[in-house]
Amino acid sequence: MREQDLLDKLRKIERLYSGATTPGEKEAAAEAIARIKRRLGEAAKIEQPIEYKFTLTDGWSKKLFIALLRRYSLKPYRRTRQRRTTVMVKVPRTFVEETLWPEFIALSNELSTYLDEVTDRVIAQGIHADEGDEEIVADDFLA
Repeated sequence: MREQDLLDKLRKIERLYSGATTPGEKEAAAEAIARIKRRLGEAAKIEQPIEYKFTLTDGWSKKLFIALLRRYSLKPYRRTRQRRTTVMVKVPRTFVEETLWPEFIALSNELSTYLDEVTDRVIAQGIHADEGDEEIVADDFLA
């Protein structure tokens, strides 16, 4: 997958979670972000924002999640002594369940696929082309 293909897929995911319904809307990424921000604002009027704690598995996921929060003008933070993979944010529950988390999962899956492909290609070209798994051997104490 090329980087441009990844960017196109990420934009499609963004449009999906923005609620775009017509082909004309799907071309307007700025409108998609504005729609999601409006949805967030509406949710905040109906329900109180809740403090959420997200524990992400790696640095890539954390960077993606923080970028997504900032895109929607949310303020990520973490408390003193929390792990570096922890991200806190105050946000309405419905926005997390209906938009933020599903969009993050979809974006994260695409990014992970891309990063796996790039890693495999770089290792194969720069180090060694054998991509097979390691051999599994029986434990000595079981024999």
